Amino acid sequence: MDVQTLTLKDDAGRTLVCEVKHTLELEHQPYVLLLPLDSPVEIFAWDDDEDEDPEIVQDEAEIEAIFPLAKAVLAEQNLLLQRTAVTLTVTGELPDPDEIFDDEDDLENDEDDFEDRWEDDLNGAGGADVEEFQLLARFFYHEQEYGVYAPLDPLFILARLDDQGQPHLISPEEFERLEPLMPELERQLEDQIFNVFDD
Repeated sequence: MDVQTLTLKDDAGRTLVCEVKHTLELEHQPYVLLLPLDSPVEIFAWDDDEDEDPEIVQDEAEIEAIFPLAKAVLAEQNLLLQRTAVTLTVTGELPDPDEIFDDEDDLENDEDDFEDRWEDDLNGAGGADVEEFQLLARFFYHEQEYGVYAPLDPLFILARLDDQGQPHLISPEEFERLEPLMPELERQLEDQIFNVFDD
């Protein structure tokens, strides 16, 4: 089944190919709700301070430094890590959680402590719940512990269309301006979904 796709581009020139899930209009301006074709991932950093929550790595220099190692550990699972717009993504089939580690004893022993720490911290980190993420890999860089996680929920991206039908990322200021219109956005999406079912 053919799907309509659009390519987002960020200020750094990185791109992200997305499926167009819905089109809508807000303030007489066309917008699209996009879903990345490849699987989004987040890298979390955790340290030895039990009082500190793990945080998503957002610093570009840090991502640049750890990217080769993260890419290498994911390649062991036939996943290709990519520097894409909006979010890091991987291509390839995501493994089942129970299949990430080959040695069952390792999973039950060495990884238990790691998982326990991540569960405790992610449950309190900015509303993030570890149950909303799937652990793909973990690694150390300069004695810093990292984990690569895939969100279990879809990552939808709202983008504005220009006169040529090309999508553009919404700035924080534009999103703040549109926030009061979110109920109207939800209504339009519900109408489109119901129309699909009616057809």
